[in-house]
Amino acid sequence: MEGKKITYESIDDYISQFPPEVQAILKTLRKVIKESAPDAKEKISYQMPTFVLHGNLVHFAAYKNHIGFYPTPSGIHAFKDELAEYKGAKGSIQFPIDKPLPYELINKIVQFRVAENIEKAEGKLKKKKGAVI
Repeated sequence: MEGKKITYESIDDYISQFPPEVQAILKTLRKVIKESAPDAKEKISYQMPTFVLHGNLVHFAAYKNHIGFYPTPSGIHAFKDELAEYKGAKGSIQFPIDKPLPYELINKIVQFRVAENIEKAEGKLKKKKGAVI
């Protein structure tokens, strides 16, 4: 028998399920991402808050002991030195929930991802225009 799978309608819906102290962290993280990528749209993807601009930009999620941040492998690789103190994997980073999040670094990572996605989208557009000629 399967347990009932939780689905979220919005990022607000997602954030509201956590205790107030975790909600505060998630709201600040969301604000930093919005300020770093003002043209990005919000959605829920993989049951996580996601920002999209010419494709997925970043995801984030709260867990018992950490906040997961998912800026794709390129976002991790580009800032590997600054992220060295945190646990992570190929496309993810874990920020301990009991320590302040490095919002300035998150801002830089999101801006990097915005530039990367725009460049990729422009490349596809050029390729498309080139094929038409």
